[in-house]
Amino acid sequence: MPDTTVWPTELRVSRDRRTLKVTFNSGENFDLDAEMLRVLSPSAEVQGHSPEQRVTVGGKQDVTISEMVPVGNYAVRIVFDDRHDSGIYTWSYLARLGREKDVLWAAYLAELEEKGMTR
Repeated sequence: MPDTTVWPTELRVSRDRRTLKVTFNSGENFDLDAEMLRVLSPSAEVQGHSPEQRVTVGGKQDVTISEMVPVGNYAVRIVFDDRHDSGIYTWSYLARLGREKDVLWAAYLAELEEKGMTR
């Protein structure tokens, strides 16, 4: 069940389509890079159906946001210019990405390095 205490008051894609600015009813606001949103997509294609199935996605440094599609009143589906469009980003997931951005990004970069992959 989605966390209904976290609610966005604004979702805005930057002119260059590389950043999503999210402002929440709590007053928190985050700038989330399209690359991070893409490589940490909540889709089964990226996350798998278990932690062992999770896929490391590289080569997305230049990805941009093509479209945002509302999903009910609890999430948004983000469509990227590489045609990935199956991730449903709940409000609570977007808040988590914003709050834990530095830790999640550092872990992603370490994973890329460990696997010999590039952004």
